[in-house]
Amino acid sequence: MTTIQLKGNPIHTVGALPQNGTEAPDFTLVDTELGDKSLSQYKGKFVILNIFPSVNTGVCAASVRQFNKDAAAVPNAVVLCISKDLPFAQAQFCGAEGIKNVVMLSDFRTDFGHQYGVQMADGPLQGLLSRAVVVINPEGKIIYEQQVPEITEEPNYEKALAAIK
Repeated sequence: MTTIQLKGNPIHTVGALPQNGTEAPDFTLVDTELGDKSLSQYKGKFVILNIFPSVNTGVCAASVRQFNKDAAAVPNAVVLCISKDLPFAQAQFCGAEGIKNVVMLSDFRTDFGHQYGVQMADGPLQGLLSRAVVVINPEGKIIYEQQVPEITEEPNYEKALAAIK
C-alpha cells in the first residue's frame, strides 16, 4: 500500500509500483476501438505508461497532451495512456483534441490497477487509478517509475523522457 494525497488529504493505493530493474508485468487493456492491447505487443520499443484517474480532468488531460507532444519526437517509443475511462470517452477526447501520438487504453474490465499497485483503495476517487508513470526498456525491464505523491500535480515529464535517452 502506498500513501499519496488528494488535495493534501492522505489516500492509499492497493499496492506499490513495480520497482526499477524488474520485469514489467504483462497486461491486456482495451483500446478505443474495443480491441485488446497487451504490453507484450510493444516488446522491442521503449514504453511509457502514463497512468491517471480520468481524462476528463484538467491535470489528466494535460498529461495526455504533454506526452502526445513529447512522443512525436522520440524514436522507437510508444506512450500508453491508461485510465478507467471507457474507451468511448477516451476516443472522444482524442478526437476533440487532435491527439494522435499516444495510445489510449482502458482498465475498465481488467486488473491492471491491482497488478501495478495503482488502484486507489480509499478516498473519493476509490476504484480509479492513481497518477503514475512507468518507463519500460525494449527488453521489458522497468527503467523509471514515479508514483506522483499528489494526485492534483502533473508527473515529471523530463525525468520520464530522460530515462529513454
